[in-house]
Amino acid sequence: MLTQRSRYALRAMLFLAEQPVGSRPIPMNRIAAETNVPRKFLEAIFADLRDAGFVHSHRGKLGGYCLSKPTHLVSLGEIIRVIEGPLALVPCVSRTAYRPCPDCADEASCAIRHAMARVRDETARILDGTSLADAGSEDLKAA
Repeated sequence: MLTQRSRYALRAMLFLAEQPVGSRPIPMNRIAAETNVPRKFLEAIFADLRDAGFVHSHRGKLGGYCLSKPTHLVSLGEIIRVIEGPLALVPCVSRTAYRPCPDCADEASCAIRHAMARVRDETARILDGTSLADAGSEDLKAA
């Protein structure tokens, strides 16, 4: 299951994606209020998203946050990986954080590993294939 932190990140990013291209930066207080995310959590989340290059901040009276990339170039999978880490449910199938399972005698014949690899692949296919633009579209909402 997604953590609350990931759900907050997705809500905030989808909110920013709904803003008109070229609009002024959105203040943190407004993002927090509109997405119903506690400001303290949002500050930490946006620090991670900023470090990953998904948002940028502007200081000052008219400051706030904007997306750093067009909405069609940011996938839900990328956002979740920044916040959660690998999508794999078990470490032995992770593409970015592989670790052998301590209780597995033979990875090559492990039925759990094979099933979890399929889950990872399908999850990644769907999340990486769904951009912020896609997620906010009426077609996806109706599905």
